[in-house]
Formats: sequence, C-alpha cells, structure tokens
Amino acid sequence: MNKQNIWFITLFSLIIVLSIYYITMPSDLMIQSNEIKTEETEKEVINDVEESTILVSLRIEAEEEYLKEMESLKSVLASNDSTINEKNNAFEQIKSLSNIKGEQEKLEEKLSEAISSNVFVRIDGNQIKVVVDKKEHDTKLANQIMRLVQENYKNKMYITVKFQSSK
Repeated sequence: MNKQNIWFITLFSLIIVLSIYYITMPSDLMIQSNEIKTEETEKEVINDVEESTILVSLRIEAEEEYLKEMESLKSVLASNDSTINEKNNAFEQIKSLSNIKGEQEKLEEKLSEAISSNVFVRIDGNQIKVVVDKKEHDTKLANQIMRLVQENYKNKMYITVKFQSSK
C-alpha cells in the first residue's frame, strides 16, 4: 500500500464516523430545537392575529414599495447597459434601504415593548411617522413615543404620532 491509499482510507473512515455520529446523535437536539421553534412561531401567530387591520395594511403597503424599489435597483445592478457609477449608486441605495428597513423594525420592536401596543414605523429621510394601534388619543403617550424615537438619533427628527384602531 502506498501513502495515497492510506490517506484515502483514513479520510474515508473519518467521514463515515462523522456521518454516523451526526445521524445518530442530534435526534435529541433536533427535537428540542423543533419544540423551541414551534413555541416561537405560535407566539408570532398570536401577535399577528392581535394586530389591527390598519397596521397590517400599512405594513403590506410599505413592504410592496420596498420590494418594488429593491427590484428596480437590482435590475440596474444586473443590467449590462448601466455604467459603473450607476451601479455604485444603486448599490449604495440598496444598502441605505436595508439600513432604513432595519431601523424601522428596531424602532417598532422598541416602541411595542415600551408602550405595550402594536406600532408601525415609517422612516422617510428625517421624517418618522409612527402609527399606534389605540383608540384613545393620549398626548403623554405621544410625547413618550417621540422621546423614545429621538433617543436613537443625534440630529433632530420630525416625528409624527397617529393613534388609530380598527377593532
């Protein structure tokens, strides 16, 4: 036997041992992770059901606009007719849109936890629109929301808060 055959047999036996290990061992881990995932999805479903139709429609509208804009920017990136400068601008806009979407989600989560109500946040430049799922219009709550949002930015932001409910 030469060295190549020995290396082949060694690596092959190692692969077999690892594959047997991964096939037999993770059954308990898979069951636990599946239980955790199902609990998380059940919580998400409960939260989604409780959300008002107005917030749902606002989220859908915002997501459609986001997807249309991303699609047009990606077509610029994929186009052979686009110049390097146009592709760079499109790429920067894609990064900016992704950052804004992340900020919106982060603000929604922060506000929802702080005020214990469903919230929709829309960022457009230095304007931030917040829609709260409540029937009562509360100026103290609106001020609290404005402060919580402004804490995340160094520059002065124009924040509007709207209370709306369809329940």
